[in-house]
Amino acid sequence: MTAITIAWTNLRRSLKDRTNAFFFVLFPLLMITVLGIAFGGDYEPRVGVAQPAAGALSGDLVAALEDAEGIDVRRFESRAEAVEAVEEGGLEAAVVVPEAYDDRVEGGRDTTVEYLSRSDRSAQQIGMIVRAVVDDQAGRYRVARTLQHELGGEFRANLVRGDAFAGRVADVAVSTTTVGSAPLPEDLGRFDLGASSQLLLFTFVTSMTTAASLIETRRLGVARRMFATPTRVATIVAGEALGRIAIAVVQGLVIMIGAALLFGVSWGAPIAAALMMLLFATVAGGAGMVLGAAATNAQQSTAVGLLAGLGISALGGSMMPLEFYSPTMLTIAHLTPHAWAADGFATLVRHDGTVLDVLPQLGVLAGFAAALFGIGSWALRRRILTG
Repeated sequence: MTAITIAWTNLRRSLKDRTNAFFFVLFPLLMITVLGIAFGGDYEPRVGVAQPAAGALSGDLVAALEDAEGIDVRRFESRAEAVEAVEEGGLEAAVVVPEAYDDRVEGGRDTTVEYLSRSDRSAQQIGMIVRAVVDDQAGRYRVARTLQHELGGEFRANLVRGDAFAGRVADVAVSTTTVGSAPLPEDLGRFDLGASSQLLLFTFVTSMTTAASLIETRRLGVARRMFATPTRVATIVAGEALGRIAIAVVQGLVIMIGAALLFGVSWGAPIAAALMMLLFATVAGGAGMVLGAAATNAQQSTAVGLLAGLGISALGGSMMPLEFYSPTMLTIAHLTPHAWAADGFATLVRHDGTVLDVLPQLGVLAGFAAALFGIGSWALRRRILTG
């Protein structure tokens, strides 16, 4: 029996399991879909506007908010409805225009526009947009009030006069320039950012959880029976190692090809992306081999594989972008192969990198793979020889 035959048998047995088929194909692509819809693309936070009393001036304010870039305005009849929508998560924020808004502005009295938001990161950004719109309207009112004081006439007539005059005044433009390289290019697809993290997560977790098949091979005496034939122990170990790699590679190919065909995900330079996936799959296969050789039963292997796979993946940046890590956590994350692979895919996808650009990451992954397969091969050989 050759190593290729043993590897093919392991792969076919894993693919026949319906549970594995779900995690191999459907679940990773579903997660890419969810992440792409939730966080990808041009997302505008939803802002509710409650205007209890319709008026010309309050209507101008609401129209200005609707025209503002960066927010999606939804109208509400009352403050209570807007507040409830914010509390339930239907809105990120709400603006409440007071009922006496027009009367107070025309009478030259101070008036307050209420801003309500959830306690998340978008609240400050939305607040800046709302404040800019309100300040712009307040500027119009000050001009109208000044004209009324100097020239007389009604407030609204002076408001129209001030708007007409403002149209003849040259604007002051602000030029914005990004210094250095942007972390996320403008042409990045909505599914591109999460695809690589899901590739690393599921390739690793699948390799760890399917390591239980190694224990079943030992428990059923398959390895011992193969050893009783002319098949050498080195061939058995090599076949099991190739089987671990084959499972991880198939998982990686399913995600890469499926994401590219279904969502148009770009993986960067094809050769470099293929090498990155292959080396990480080898690392994942080595980790699965270590677990399969060390665990004493299938239940223990599956539980440890799931917990360790998810934990190491989370630490390595497969559940939260490495850009959010503190310097200390970033250093700790790079003790895992996931962080190096994530850096490599980021270079390929976000910065149009080539094989030369990701050579450091490829080298580190090769080192992880060699160490894990060295330990796994030694442990499995020892298990086979000692029974």
